[in-house]
Formats: sequence, structure tokens, C-alpha cells
Amino acid sequence: MRYISTRGGTAPAGFIDAVLMGLADDGGLLVPDAMPQLSPETLEAWRTLSYTDLAVEVLSLFTGDDLTREELQGLVRGSYATFRHPEVTPVQKIGDNLHVLELFHGPTFAFKDVALQFLGNLYAHIAAKTGSIIHILGATSGDTGASAIEGVRGKEGIHICILYPHGKVSRVQELQMTTIQGENVLNLAIRGTFDDAQRIIKEIFADAAFKREYHLRAINSINIARILAQVVYYFYAYFRVSGEADGRRVNFSVPTGNFGDIFAGYLAKQMGLPIHRLILATNENDILTRFVNTGLYRPAAFRSTHSPSMDIQVASNFERYLYYLHGEKPEMVRELMAGFGAQGEVRASGEVLAQVQADFSAYSIENEACLNTIHGHYHGRAYLLDPHTACGVAAAELGAVEGEVTVALATAHPAKFDESIRLREITQTFPESIQALFELPQRQTVVEATAEAVRQKLVPFFGGEAGGTEAQGKAITSA
Repeated sequence: MRYISTRGGTAPAGFIDAVLMGLADDGGLLVPDAMPQLSPETLEAWRTLSYTDLAVEVLSLFTGDDLTREELQGLVRGSYATFRHPEVTPVQKIGDNLHVLELFHGPTFAFKDVALQFLGNLYAHIAAKTGSIIHILGATSGDTGASAIEGVRGKEGIHICILYPHGKVSRVQELQMTTIQGENVLNLAIRGTFDDAQRIIKEIFADAAFKREYHLRAINSINIARILAQVVYYFYAYFRVSGEADGRRVNFSVPTGNFGDIFAGYLAKQMGLPIHRLILATNENDILTRFVNTGLYRPAAFRSTHSPSMDIQVASNFERYLYYLHGEKPEMVRELMAGFGAQGEVRASGEVLAQVQADFSAYSIENEACLNTIHGHYHGRAYLLDPHTACGVAAAELGAVEGEVTVALATAHPAKFDESIRLREITQTFPESIQALFELPQRQTVVEATAEAVRQKLVPFFGGEAGGTEAQGKAITSA
């Protein structure tokens, strides 16, 4: 298995080189050079596997000779030993034709743990085996940061810097990042939105000389390893649900802002998993819904919502989908992304739009509908949804069709978003580890939303002998 750029300007790379590269050197995103195809017999043989055994089978299709089977087994088992549920990602039935796939049983109570526990252990393995320097730079709308930090905290030879939008994440999300005291962790709260943070990350990674000098590695879903790790739970959930579906077709409803989570489902379907429909759920920041329904991909005014991790206008994984949508032709992707840079939009029409609408259904779930869904399931089913999962559940209910069963991805524990939950006068009990966060001191630095301001903090942090504690500070500061 080799990995190539969506823009065609980077030499094919093996799995480990692709992980280390993160963003392709030509500014594109890395994708497999061939999609594994699974027979019905293979799928049936996998049906009863545990989550960890299934993860080994799926991931081994993409790692090639870069990891032995024993190495991969060790990484997978170590990654999911940190999860609180023996099934890792259990499925719960919350309606006659509706299930939720609980992805929040990892250390930080968010679906990002599924990929980032694996990626953190993979980075540590690479550092130990090859002597590579691992300086991780990432952006978060809330959950990626905490999961990434948890995935690498205390690991020898790894330092991590996370950017997030100041004042635009939940209190628990902020505490999970800023209460970590490890000297290998730097939090930068930018005065802007997540889209600004994501733009800064791409600008810095596009500076090839700076990227090489400071050994920058990616933790965001631009890193193909994150997407591949998320593919696994589509297989696991499908096997759990399809056996009880009595011949009904199986859909997945996915709350998304950056397109990575639902793109993992798209890859699973391309591999041969018989998913019927992929339902894309956004909040008011609905660029992806508008693209599916109208063919126009163009950012609109930013809206703060009760589902802040989805408050994203420019989806970093969208380029990967464009690559497959346009027949795996890098020249088309280069043209489309150049047009997006110049005109700020991408358009699809005719047969291309028809293919988009065959690949996805899409709904935008606004604040009141989100809160009403939380209220309805709490009082009607005694099941508490977080506001992101509520978007996915509401979209599943809007798109319900007779003879189909839908799995909505439950992407976070409701305790992470108590500000929203309390708006419907619902009182919840926090898990002990989350409650303890409120008593811990915080460390963060507030900076302007420019690549230069971030670089000024990265140089001492990644360049210093002990991780540059001067850049971190011991309390909340501004710069």
C-alpha cells in the first residue's frame, strides 16, 4: 500500500512516511493509491470479531509492510486498553429503527480518542524505532486537542502544540486541554475561529522548510492515519446492527463539521461494507449540507451554536472527497482547489451533483431543534444526548424511511457540554474525572490568529532542549 497526494505532486509514500508527512508536500491530502476491496465472505468472517481484533484486520490492509502484524496488534491493544467499555464502541438501541454508536468511552470522553489513542501510540512507536523527532502541531474545535494531548502526554521524545479558538469551546473541553501540566504540551488560544486555527495549521505545514527544520507532524484529520482508524467502527457497528435488522437496510447518520468522520464511513462503503445511506448532519454552519443539497460549497457567516465542535466553515477533509468524486484525477483537484482559493467556492452540477446526492443525504439541525431532540430523548427514552449527537439523531429522524435502520454516531459524552444540556433544565452527574478538572490550575497562552504569531511561540517550544517551557507559561497569559 502506497499513499499519494490528491494534487498529484508528491512521490508515493509508505504508511509510516505518510503518517509523518501529514499534509502532502504539494499542499494536498494523502489517500491510498488503491482501495482494498472486501468480499462478502471476508465480511462474514469478521462479523463476530472483537473491536480490537477487527481493528487489526482493517488497519493491516493499509499499513503494508511498514508494521508487522505483531507490532500492529500491540499498538491496537495498547490504544483501546484505555477505554472504559469492554466493547470500546458499543451500540445502544434508542428507538424502533434507531441506534447510537457510543464513541465516547475513551480517556477524554470524545470520539477523537478512537483515532488519537492509536495515532499517539503510533508516533511513539515510530520515534522509538526510527529515532524520528515528533513535534506535533494541531488545531481543535474542542475535542481533538484534549484527545491528542492525552494520546501523547508523557511519551518520550514527543512534544505537542494545540491551537483552539479562544472562548469558543466548552468549559470542559478547555479544562481538559489547559489543566495538563506536562512540559511537552503547549496550548495556544487564538483570537479567532476554528477555521482561523485550521488555516494557520495549513499555512505552517505548507512552509516546507519550516516544517522540516522543526520536524512538524500532524495530529488533525489531514493525517490519513486518523481517518483509517475511524473506518473500523463503521464495520463494528454495522456487524452489531445488521444481525438484528431483519433484512432492513442500514444507514449511518454522522454529525460533522470537518468531514473526516463521515469520510471514514465513505471509505468503509467504498471497501465493500454494504452501508445503504450516509446521512450528513450539520448545525447552522452548514457548508457541507448546502453542498450536498445544491452543489455549492461556499463559506457563509460564522454562527456560534450549542454544538461548538461543529462550528466549522471550511472542512479540511473535503478535498479527499473531491478526489474520489472526480474520478481520482489530481489535475481536477488542483483546478478546483485553485478556484476555491481565488473565488472562495466550489460548484458541482449535472452528473457530478447527482453522484454527491447518491453518496450522501444532508440536513442542517439548528439550535432549537438540537435542544428539542435532547429533551425528547431524555424524557421519552431516558437517554441523554450531547448536542452534537443530537444533531445526528435529529437528522436520522428527519431522513427516516420505512424498511431502514439508522445508526447515529454519538460523538461525545453529554458531560462535555453541560452548558447546552442545562438549557433544557436537565441536571446530569459528571463522571469523577471530569468533575476533578474544575479544581486544577490552568495553563494557556492567548495569541493573535496569524501564522506568524503562532510561529513565534513554536520556535522556542519545539526548538528548546526541554520543550521550551518559556513559550508555555505557568498560567493563563496573553501574547
